[in-house]
Amino acid sequence: QVQLVESGGGLVQPGGSLRLSCAASGVTLNNYNVGWFRQAPGKGREGVACISISGDSTRYVDSVKGRFTISRDNAKNTVYLQMNSLKPEDTAVYYCATVQHWLLFRESDYRGQGTQVTVSS
Repeated sequence: QVQLVESGGGLVQPGGSLRLSCAASGVTLNNYNVGWFRQAPGKGREGVACISISGDSTRYVDSVKGRFTISRDNAKNTVYLQMNSLKPEDTAVYYCATVQHWLLFRESDYRGQGTQVTVSS
């Protein structure tokens, strides 16, 4: 059974940091481009960051550039999202998914259930 499991979410004050992890089982994540997405209450899904299979190429939505960093550890079958300088508007459920290409926020085969990130004082 294929599973992508996110962890690392929580409540953080504005300006704080969190690191999200996306751990895969039943699938070799190393064979996929992977993206992080988020969905805030009452809003549509938004692509946040993508990373290529090799990890050499990344893409970010403009609102997180310079604050978020996507990375991967293929030995651990895990993708990360380091989030710094968090803002209240970053509050959302964050989930990871395989994507068709690292330039495209277009999900492909697998998606996790998500982890809640709340930025509030």
